Amino acid sequence: MQELHALVVEDDPDISSALVETLEGAGFRVTSALDGRQAVSAAAADPPDLVTLDLTLPHMDGIEVCRRIRETSDCYIVIVSARSDEVDKLIGLEVGADDFVLKPFSPRELRARVAALFRRPRTATGVEEPVNGRSPQVPSPAQPVDEPTTISAGAGLVINSARREVQVNGTIVDLTRIEYDVLEYLATHLSRVCTREEMVLAIWSSALTHDHHLVDVHVANLRGKLRRHSDATWIHTIRGIGYRMDREGDEQDRRAGGGPYLVARIDSEDWARGLDF
Repeated sequence: MQELHALVVEDDPDISSALVETLEGAGFRVTSALDGRQAVSAAAADPPDLVTLDLTLPHMDGIEVCRRIRETSDCYIVIVSARSDEVDKLIGLEVGADDFVLKPFSPRELRARVAALFRRPRTATGVEEPVNGRSPQVPSPAQPVDEPTTISAGAGLVINSARREVQVNGTIVDLTRIEYDVLEYLATHLSRVCTREEMVLAIWSSALTHDHHLVDVHVANLRGKLRRHSDATWIHTIRGIGYRMDREGDEQDRRAGGGPYLVARIDSEDWARGLDF
């Protein structure tokens, strides 16, 4: 089996070299592309397991590149960009990116983020273990043995953890890997307030505890996708703390630890306007 392949999409030669060096140091076979069109062609010709993607590219911007790669590939996509606006993160994650790293980036942080991505299974059966010893040095996904394979959250929402599949009233909801992980984490902690800090630790890695807005963006996208299938509200914002998921239809008023937490509703449009809960 060949080692995992990373595609670096970056038009600045110095930054591209730094990304290539960082990923080669993690054990990837690395190729690079200098513009958007070249990136799409390269991904089609030699499918990557990981893409690092700048947003500002010649010929085709990074958002369109991400969209086109995501149409045919389930690879991990990490946007590496100097564009720090919340709306850029929102759009990038909406079209299928898994993470967003700001320039100038820390090689150690990038490797930590990539390691966190590869700790999550790519499919229902997880990532196959390479045999040549040159794969990225990341832990294998943990396989829980005592948790139920399906979670019913009421109002037709069913989460199948064995298949990593979500259905609402029998219709499959198309989620990105991280959106699924966010939903599954909240669903396995029904009726309990989950802080942004603990969600980052559980879903990303301890190196990312400062980037709590990633949770907010993915929750907003997740709510939007669930709302396309149902008017039910499963996920509640606990202002200034995090999120709580309730089984829809339960009448009991749940407060974590009895605390008087204020529940607020928020969607993608709110985040695009820059509101911060």
